[in-house]
Amino acid sequence: MTTMTRAFFRTPLGYLEVTGSENGIRTIDFLNFKVRPQHIPSCLRPCIDQLGEYFHGSRQSFDLNLDLQGSRYQLKVWHELLKIPYGTTVSYIDLAERAGNAKAFRAAGGANAHNPVSVIVPCHRVIGANGKLVGYRGGLKRKKWLLEHEHAFSQRDLFYGKL
Repeated sequence: MTTMTRAFFRTPLGYLEVTGSENGIRTIDFLNFKVRPQHIPSCLRPCIDQLGEYFHGSRQSFDLNLDLQGSRYQLKVWHELLKIPYGTTVSYIDLAERAGNAKAFRAAGGANAHNPVSVIVPCHRVIGANGKLVGYRGGLKRKKWLLEHEHAFSQRDLFYGKL
């Protein structure tokens, strides 16, 4: 049996709780309260380090093993989320089309809402067809911040070249 471990990471948006095991990262959730950071288990260290680089603006993609648990359709949608480039957005209809059925945008939205690995599986990059920010388990203020953060660093890289 695999032992699940957890760690906490302070971000500009509050604390994240990261859970996982030697099999990979299982969950990343924003917390709405403060925690006292503890020892970081070695299996979670790469995730914490890469999240730090992301929030610092020096990482645009993640190289981590994920241990995602969900239905076949949820896994398909989450896999499609991983393909959305840093600093860009797609609509729920686009996401549903990428997952195989543009008419299933509500189902794609439901899978997006149940994404267990916030930030790394970038569900925040999905917006309404009208361009408005809708639906984010971490809250719309956090979604807006993440999109503005990525936009700022992707624009910097376009102007100066990758640093």
